[in-house]
Amino acid sequence: MPKRLAKLLTVALTLALCPVVAKSELLIEITGGAEAAVPIAVVPFGWSGSGSPPQDIGAIISNNLTRSGQFELLPQEDFIERPTRREQINFGNWRALGVDHLVIGEVEQDGDRYRVSYQLLDVFAGSSMAGRRYSAGVDDLRTAAHTISDEIYEELLGRPGAFNTRIAYVAISDESEGRRWRLVFADADGHYPESILSSREPIMSPSWSPDGQRLAYVSFESRRSEIFVQEIATGERERVASFEGINSAPSWSPDGRRLAVTRSRGGQTDIHVLDLSTGETRQVTDHWAIDTEAVWTPDGRHLIFTSDRAGGPQIYRVRADGGQVERLTFEGNYNASPALSPDGRQIAMVHRNQRGYVIAVQDIDGRNFRVLTRGEQDESPSFAPNGALILYATRANGRHLLGTASLFGDRRQTMSTEGQRIREPAWSP
Repeated sequence: MPKRLAKLLTVALTLALCPVVAKSELLIEITGGAEAAVPIAVVPFGWSGSGSPPQDIGAIISNNLTRSGQFELLPQEDFIERPTRREQINFGNWRALGVDHLVIGEVEQDGDRYRVSYQLLDVFAGSSMAGRRYSAGVDDLRTAAHTISDEIYEELLGRPGAFNTRIAYVAISDESEGRRWRLVFADADGHYPESILSSREPIMSPSWSPDGQRLAYVSFESRRSEIFVQEIATGERERVASFEGINSAPSWSPDGRRLAVTRSRGGQTDIHVLDLSTGETRQVTDHWAIDTEAVWTPDGRHLIFTSDRAGGPQIYRVRADGGQVERLTFEGNYNASPALSPDGRQIAMVHRNQRGYVIAVQDIDGRNFRVLTRGEQDESPSFAPNGALILYATRANGRHLLGTASLFGDRRQTMSTEGQRIREPAWSP
């Protein structure tokens, strides 16, 4: 049952810092279709070099566009030709296949570097819409493919892509010496996972700083909850909240100077704002109910949070400096774990319906409520930085997975690793 409110009562034991490379990349399964998807073909990139190319750039781009839920990729078995340069293209062949746009490209080895070039073409006009050449080392080839994917996405849809971003999550495994929690970050497609923290005790609630350089999270290394901030690049970390009682649910302010946190004091669990430069907190809510899971609006003026003050979990808004609380959700008797879209116009949440616990979204003013997922145990929604996808945790066939759902159409994907339970995802800025 995805009641993150219950986590406030959790007690745990000791921690061992151990940055290691995570062993398992996320395995991706994509299901569902998309309404008004853009028909496009990505031709396998040409290769000039010794042996096989280190990365399949065309496949990475194809997978990215498919994952977005806004493109319909022509299967390679339907290709009539496989051009790598514009002069090799018979546009009539592609028009006959119902393709609107075509992506071609080449990878050329140049010593220990690689030149990656691509073109995005309008099939009906027979003209080039975008194109660029990149020079990359072997470790940066996937980044080049993600960058190309972002450029194609923005050229065709008019908004930035989110392929060249990262995700963080908690991976839990049962090992011979006992259960272990790892705080992991990876590319948005699940590749290149790296564990920056390994613990015998629970790690919870990772939250990215606005600059994408730090993670705040909850650890139980002192037999109670504490909040840490850790640098991604160096692994250095700082304990920022170790107050008596509960310290939970950190969320960065847009300016990166404060954290909204959940604290218990005097028998109440309320929202507080922690000043990272002084270590001082200011209480925002004051109610006998449990107030938790606060997130900031983009302008930094308000906090959106979960409270059971109405008898069951619902989502509310309050000014960041305190004041009157406004209820935002009224659909059903369970709405929790709010995530706010980057433009502040939509709230994603965990909603309970007849299926179980699903991810739903609504406008900030309460209109246009809709359910996005079909699981029974979906939790922890997190928006992509372009607002087009939502990352969440789910359970299927006894496995704990990550899922993404498109806000456009009906495209969904799940990501899993062998032998690990994946929880509490967060998408980077």
